[in-house]
Amino acid sequence: MTTMTMIEAINFTLRKEMERDNRIICLGEDIGKNGGVFRATDGLQALFGEERVIDTPIAESAIVGTAVGMATRGLRPVAEIQFFGFIYEAMDQVVAQAARLRFRSGGTLGAPMVVRAPFGGGVRTPELHSDSLEGLFLHSPGLKVVMPSNAYDAKGLLTAAIRDNDPVMFLEPMKLYRAFKHEVPEQDYLIEIGKANVLKEGEDVTIITWGPTVPLVSKVVEQWEKQFNASVEIIDLRTISPIDEETIITSVQKTGRALIVHEAVKTGGPGAEISALINEKALFYLTAPVLRVTGFDTPYPVPAVEDEWLPNANRIIQSLKEVLTH
Repeated sequence: MTTMTMIEAINFTLRKEMERDNRIICLGEDIGKNGGVFRATDGLQALFGEERVIDTPIAESAIVGTAVGMATRGLRPVAEIQFFGFIYEAMDQVVAQAARLRFRSGGTLGAPMVVRAPFGGGVRTPELHSDSLEGLFLHSPGLKVVMPSNAYDAKGLLTAAIRDNDPVMFLEPMKLYRAFKHEVPEQDYLIEIGKANVLKEGEDVTIITWGPTVPLVSKVVEQWEKQFNASVEIIDLRTISPIDEETIITSVQKTGRALIVHEAVKTGGPGAEISALINEKALFYLTAPVLRVTGFDTPYPVPAVEDEWLPNANRIIQSLKEVLTH
């Protein structure tokens, strides 16, 4: 057992998986000699060579398209998109090729590949760098979408993603890359994709969140729970496709109230799907409407007003008060 930041856990996992399986190829912009913008692939090219850690041109469609081709020919590529907001260039390759390949081929072909991408606010990036676009891929059958919130989960989920026989979007919150250290076993372990983590058990309200907002929610609950005179359950969803319906519904049936917190924009966001799921399967257990604290329905803002756009403690507290007083 050792302590790692999230970025260290990702780098460690990539190295261990590449040592275990020589079919794993990493490709992306500046991931070789430079080790990537955030150093997620630092040192890997020196260990495994230029044929397994490939510096690509600045062409996201080519990166993911090449990864799809590799995956159909027996390799297990891990493609890095330098920032998640650049994914639009590769939407056709992700959604119309990788995600549909098993369906289109009648099960004769698969696309065992991972697309890694940093995302999320709080780091004052330029336009198209911080966008939380997971909702676009939640709507794409055949694709798994994983969003860890800590180093332990990042290692277990990335290992599972690399070994999965279908394509996985692995989205990494930039703000959390080096924000915390957690104990991470050096030995091999997997975290099941599609299985949420109940971070804290409670009786009066369920907060459902994932990725970059998990530490924020945990901090708010820790500071305000006694003042509310309420018991709060926190679910780290970990994976938004597939969604762990059982954990969500079991929790809401117990607490009777639900608050969903995420950075993605509100309209058509993952919170809307989760709210619909709760209404379909736990409506008569609810004592208050399901509320959401999210990004606003605008493009991601300039750094000067980023803090007002992102979910923050005040907005979460106000929504908790509202849901608890019904």
